[in-house]
Amino acid sequence: MDSLRGLNPAQREAAEHVHGPILVVAGAGSGKTRVLTARIAHLIDAHGVPPQRIFAVTFTNKAAGEMKHRVGELLSRDPGGLWIGTFHSLSARLLRREADRLGFSRQFTIYDEDDRLSLIRRIMDERDHPVKLFPPKLIQNLISSAKNRMQTAAELEATGPQDAAVRVAADVYVAMQRALLTANAMDFDDLMLHPLALFRHHPDALERWRGRFDFLLVDEFQDTNRAQYELVKFLGLGHRNVFGVGDEDQSIYGWRGADLRNLRDLQSDFGDARVVKLEENYRSTRPILDAANAVITNNAGRIVKTLRTHRPGGESIIVVAAADERDEAEWIARELGRRVTDGAAHAECAILYRTNAQSRALEEAMRRAGLPYQIVGAISFYDRREVKDVLAYLRLVVNPSDDEAFIRAVAVPRRGIGDMALAMLAEQAREWRVPLLAAAARADTIATLRPNLKTAFTAFAELIAGLRRRAGESAPVVVMEEVVQAIQFETVLAAEGSEGIERWENVRELMAAAAEWSEIVTDEEDPGTPLQRFLAEAALLSAVDTSKGKPDGVTLMTLHTAKGLEWPVVVISGMEEGLFPSSRALELPEGLEEERRLCYVGITRAKDALVLTWARARRRGGELRPGIPSRFLRELPPELIDERRTSFAVGAIGGWTGQRGWSGGREGSGLGRGAGSPYRSMPPPRDGAGVFAPAPHLDAAMENQDAPRLVKGERVRHRRFGSGAVLGLSGVGKELKVSVAFDDPEIGTKQLLVAFAGLEREWESA
Repeated sequence: MDSLRGLNPAQREAAEHVHGPILVVAGAGSGKTRVLTARIAHLIDAHGVPPQRIFAVTFTNKAAGEMKHRVGELLSRDPGGLWIGTFHSLSARLLRREADRLGFSRQFTIYDEDDRLSLIRRIMDERDHPVKLFPPKLIQNLISSAKNRMQTAAELEATGPQDAAVRVAADVYVAMQRALLTANAMDFDDLMLHPLALFRHHPDALERWRGRFDFLLVDEFQDTNRAQYELVKFLGLGHRNVFGVGDEDQSIYGWRGADLRNLRDLQSDFGDARVVKLEENYRSTRPILDAANAVITNNAGRIVKTLRTHRPGGESIIVVAAADERDEAEWIARELGRRVTDGAAHAECAILYRTNAQSRALEEAMRRAGLPYQIVGAISFYDRREVKDVLAYLRLVVNPSDDEAFIRAVAVPRRGIGDMALAMLAEQAREWRVPLLAAAARADTIATLRPNLKTAFTAFAELIAGLRRRAGESAPVVVMEEVVQAIQFETVLAAEGSEGIERWENVRELMAAAAEWSEIVTDEEDPGTPLQRFLAEAALLSAVDTSKGKPDGVTLMTLHTAKGLEWPVVVISGMEEGLFPSSRALELPEGLEEERRLCYVGITRAKDALVLTWARARRRGGELRPGIPSRFLRELPPELIDERRTSFAVGAIGGWTGQRGWSGGREGSGLGRGAGSPYRSMPPPRDGAGVFAPAPHLDAAMENQDAPRLVKGERVRHRRFGSGAVLGLSGVGKELKVSVAFDDPEIGTKQLLVAFAGLEREWESA
């Protein structure tokens, strides 16, 4: 069959499988997307399965769109009716048909993280929970984690009855669910929980939906949480035609509820599940794969597999020691600039990092070097203030019970309505037991409001009522244009100056997106209006679908965001203990293994070249901290490594003394490959329990900035500027400054803040 052409034997075995459960263990770069799309096309083309009988789930909207496009190419026609999307988007689609069974209307709103946080803050104020003592973000995280574990408020409270934050979260959880029901709204977690409630309490609905699909395919199975797995069980246990594709070595979302047990439960719950391993990598060179395999084999209890490639040769893994984060970033920019000069395209290069905070130094270095770049996973387009303002109006048009949308929309443009007026309206709405918009329509009967406020509220309610009457089945862009004109939004934003003009351009881009959506979305099965469907998709867009900068530039993103992507040249920066692996992860059960899986994911993003960098010192939280190489560097086979250092990384190569930092090592371009590598000879720092300790801090004498550590004439060494002599000191405490005449005449004399300079006496670093 054409859909199976070009598949290797293992891929073909997986794609040809028809009936019964199957788990495809797909290593990085082994062509799992190709297998998924080939299987869908094969079911339709060779076995006559109607597309609408197939339910396929992936984890990003972008991946779902690409998968559907590839299925269409294999079939040479559009697979109309195929259910393919993220868990959340498909659940929203299902709930749009069943919402009334759960007490909602089909016009329900989907609250994003900002909406939910705003609601939680409002509930905490109403219930006198101090937000300074219990930050709303903390309460939100506790509630979200409980929902992902399918816990009720009572079950959440039982997990920490002595923990005040848990008790507050449980109380807010109950009030939040009531408020969401009143507002005819659901948050992201509810999109997974409500279908489960539907199937548990309405067996007829479960039977109907089980009969709706004959085949269920789930991509990235290792990233499913318990609620998502339960949904798979509900829908799949009828026919047992469940096709799960996953790789536990790439399970990196435990912090947001992903449960590795789901891979094994698929085999036990569905019985005699067939297991097919995809171990042939089509992406990376042999050194890159050998490095990935060497790192991941240190994890215990995994489904054993070893990636192999037919690509001979390839560059060694470059490991670079830098002086600090700026030195590291500048070296990376120079290296990528050199590769571009040698023929690589900017878009073929990526810089990956553990935390978003690392992007600052990298951005600055890219700008100084004149290299175009884009940051992926930056603030979502749909999270921008002006975009959310317009969407709030549209949400009210669709769902007049949406109080969070009311609070946002009524404030744009300013109508003289302050917090006190809103509080009065909210109090009256609670007394009348109606949404805020309905209360606003009757504002002229609220005695506590001043006449101008009554007018403002009723005028706003009339504006929304008029928009609702005219919306009907109109295209989203038409309703959007009406909103923008009605509130004179261009004039409002223009009054903010140049920033406002840029915001207006974002509003125009939103209208363009709505117009484009109308051209390509034709889903006759969805019972919602076009505006309802557009708002649902906007709410479900993830950060990985957004970026800022030049799309043809070097890509900057976190390691988590990079999952599923690939580039010819990949740089992973910040390979230091306490940063990667992160010190916080090491405090958690299974934390180190998940960090190692994240390292494996990062390494396997590279096709032709991999560069790993670390800094001898890094500013974190305003403090300059010494750094030591990540244990993941020490797990690399020495023969794979081409070891280098920047010209400023003075003393950065050598053995770990266990007390003061690096010692030994000769200057130059590096020590080269082999057994002399410090990543092999260095005994790892350990604490008393035998686990890795975080990067060491300065000793007590060094931490006391008033101590006379340095004296005039003393020889010192700086991580970037090299050796020099102390000329004098001035100031006290953190303002203590030292003047140093450096040996390099191009550097000369510099005055440095001792607290942040990281100076060492030359005899200590010799």
